[in-house]
Amino acid sequence: MPVLQSQESITTADGVPLAATRFRPESGAHSAILMAGATAVPQGFYRRFAQSAAERGFETLTLDYRGTGQSRPASLRGYRMDFTDWARLDMDAAIDALEPDARPVFLVGHSYGGMAFGLVPRPERIRGMYGFGIGTGWDGFIPGAERWRVRAVWNLIGPALTVTHGYLPWSRVMSGEDLPSDIFWQWRRWCSRRFGLLDDPRLPQARADYARVTTPMVLANATDDLWAQPAARDAIMTGYTSAPWRTADIDVSTRGIGPVGHMGYFRERAEPLWDDVFRVFDELRREPAPR
Repeated sequence: MPVLQSQESITTADGVPLAATRFRPESGAHSAILMAGATAVPQGFYRRFAQSAAERGFETLTLDYRGTGQSRPASLRGYRMDFTDWARLDMDAAIDALEPDARPVFLVGHSYGGMAFGLVPRPERIRGMYGFGIGTGWDGFIPGAERWRVRAVWNLIGPALTVTHGYLPWSRVMSGEDLPSDIFWQWRRWCSRRFGLLDDPRLPQARADYARVTTPMVLANATDDLWAQPAARDAIMTGYTSAPWRTADIDVSTRGIGPVGHMGYFRERAEPLWDDVFRVFDELRREPAPR
């Protein structure tokens, strides 16, 4: 199915313009998908998935959250924001851009994009959510030597670079986008707690926000994803006390797609995993819309 691609600007409720890309089936879409990406990952990384979704009849929107990618200001030094803004304002604006009242809208969340779904205003607009690599980020769930590497980033390298530059030059630490300093300090705080943001004393309403979600969800975590082991996923899912959800652990030794890790869910060889997403969403869109 031919796909039309267009660059757009979406404006959030607080007036911030966001760079977005819309992938539309030329013959018309039966429903829509918001591709909510991971921290420090530009929207272009999800292009193949968005193209594939549009070929299946899902109009798909990717975006760069505020402070990152094409939505980055001229200078990150001194740029102020809250880590929750990406869900409460940016993802909210993207859902509006997909016209949720006119057709079913689904959400595919990678890492942050799925983990923070509980913070999205009016989550009832989303018919179903499929998450890849979701977890609390607590380093106690991270196995082996990777745990010590992550602790070095949180406690030594990250603080030193952020204080020196006025933002986190993440591209020098890991592969990915540079981040506003506020993101680093909040991300670090969340990852110091077993239940992540759900246990952040500065977010006293987080568990109540998550508890109001009734959207059906599927959570897929690869067995070789060191940053989001199944235990880390199960910890964040304790917040979703009102939503039906199930897991779909990916055994990389049997799926025949090679290593996945934390980023491989959206690489070209992972296309068989996307078929699982479309199958779930097709089933949900054919069900009667919830009242």
